[in-house]
Amino acid sequence: MKISYYPGCTLKNNAKNFEDSTLCSLKSLGVEVEELPRWNCCGTVFSLATDDLIHHVAPIRNLIRVKESNTNRVMTLCAMCYNTLKRANERVKADPESLDKINKFMAPREKVEYEGDVQILHLLELLRDEIKLESIAKKVVKPLKNIKIASYYGCLLVRPKEIGLDDVENPTVLENLMNALGSKAIDFPYKTECCAAYQTVDKPEVVADRTYQIITSAQTHGAEVISVSCPLCAFNLDHRQKETAKKYLDFKSIPVLYFTQLMAIALGCPEESLRFDLHFIDPRPLLKQKGLI
Repeated sequence: MKISYYPGCTLKNNAKNFEDSTLCSLKSLGVEVEELPRWNCCGTVFSLATDDLIHHVAPIRNLIRVKESNTNRVMTLCAMCYNTLKRANERVKADPESLDKINKFMAPREKVEYEGDVQILHLLELLRDEIKLESIAKKVVKPLKNIKIASYYGCLLVRPKEIGLDDVENPTVLENLMNALGSKAIDFPYKTECCAAYQTVDKPEVVADRTYQIITSAQTHGAEVISVSCPLCAFNLDHRQKETAKKYLDFKSIPVLYFTQLMAIALGCPEESLRFDLHFIDPRPLLKQKGLI
């Protein structure tokens, strides 16, 4: 299997642990990944204003890059990139006038007009629907059987429901993946609550509140580690534990890992592909205790 891949900005710096663990995992699963040439930032957020077309140029230009690569689908990892690309795509497919305006705006530089015919896939959809979790389970060489994992979805994988990859209220794709990797997946009620997102820039105290509520809920239900699929969620739940501990004296820290890092461990990827140096809460003591590294 070969798949075109849109990395987005963060996976090339602060979230290299997300990208590197993904690429190693997919290689182990027999998937050839081809990074999209000349990609640009997705815009990082979907514009909700009906009269704002300029902020849809960035995601649509990336979809032109997909067409130039002689394919009609592209895989993303970052939940925010997935949400932005897919919602922009759905908007222009439903509104030919907007699509025509965007194409005319890009016409001086783009040789290809976009026609709304690219499929945006998140890695989790590829794993669940095409590779199949049963097949992944057969490739596991180091089962995650001794560690309890709570999967955190956040907002952007499942909202709005028109573009979400799973049930809005009770998604299960991450839990099912963790089970396939040999873990006992932990369900908890805060798994789709917002992490406070961009409040982290100017209101870290708000993020500290959310981090406390989300992590404490997961721990109360037995979690020893939290898996995530979004670099912003990863930052808020991992790096903001410092502020959380200052505000809440009863707070207990917990490692936060991308689901692909856990998958890479189970599939036998080398430790250098896991990039634990990018974490605030070092997961290595727990993983060593569990016999996983």
